[in-house]
Amino acid sequence: MKDFFAPTLLQWFDRHGRDLPWRHRPDTYAIWLSEVILQQTRVQQGMEYWYRFLDRFPTVEALAAASEDEVLRQWQGLGYYARARHLHQAAKQVVALGAFPDTYEGLLRLSGVGPYTAAAVASFAFGQRVAPVDGNVYRVLARFFAIDTPINSTEGKKLFARLAEELLPEQRVADYNQAMMDFGATQCTPTSPDCTSCPLADRCGARAEDKVELLPEKIRKLKVKERRMDYLVIISKGCVAIRRREENDIWRGLWEPVNLTDAAEELKASLRQHEPEWILLLQNVMHVLTHRRIVADFHIWTPQQRPDLPPDYQWVDYDDLENYGFPVLVLNAFDYILRIREE
Repeated sequence: MKDFFAPTLLQWFDRHGRDLPWRHRPDTYAIWLSEVILQQTRVQQGMEYWYRFLDRFPTVEALAAASEDEVLRQWQGLGYYARARHLHQAAKQVVALGAFPDTYEGLLRLSGVGPYTAAAVASFAFGQRVAPVDGNVYRVLARFFAIDTPINSTEGKKLFARLAEELLPEQRVADYNQAMMDFGATQCTPTSPDCTSCPLADRCGARAEDKVELLPEKIRKLKVKERRMDYLVIISKGCVAIRRREENDIWRGLWEPVNLTDAAEELKASLRQHEPEWILLLQNVMHVLTHRRIVADFHIWTPQQRPDLPPDYQWVDYDDLENYGFPVLVLNAFDYILRIREE
């Protein structure tokens, strides 16, 4: 089967492989950056951020020397902000080491780098014979070999990792790994795969058993939970009160206005005394994350005298807000408020 599977995919890749910009950049930094950005991000969106990061931080040294605020600001809109913090920390590790580790095991020691990213960088940047296994690879293998073991189970992860390694060809390993990803992304797609033109179709187990739409199998995850947030945007003397989220929670390291939902009771009680002066500007604004749905209200208050706030709050000129990283939910609210103020 190995003598058929790998050569067939490589032939397909030579004709149909995607022309992605990081494949024309041999430097490890550009390859690693693309892999981190593309975690849980579509290629087209990720490409925009890849260019943005390379323009702002052209080298790993430049990224390491940046402040966390700068990195989070460039990441703004991509979500899963822990990736940005890990990216920043890993850049500092690389600078301290003097270069990127050139082995799978060494790459695994970088902040935020798991088995898939380590294998991808080791393969694409250093030509190591390792098999990165992402969602596309799981899907192609599960369908071709008609494997119904859940891909997100411990048993499934071990099974598919072992199978992916066994199928590696002797030559063109990096091209083969890219072929697997491209094949899953454009040919053997999650829904409505193009089986009629698939070069693997005649030997595909899922097609033979009429299970193409049923594979890969996954263990059902928890339902999406809803979380409410109540924001108070305080604007006084041309400045807005904001604070950085430091708690071990969503959006850690990003900035936000007064969050009445999470604020201390003493602060809430103090601000609620002025509630008649607030204006409800946006209600039930929704932002959907992987395992939860955020629903927020935004009130605006424009007092002549700035209220006393805890020391973790800063008064920032409205025109300088672009220099801070905000969750998309908050950023969109600020954009709306700015438009209203300019009308």
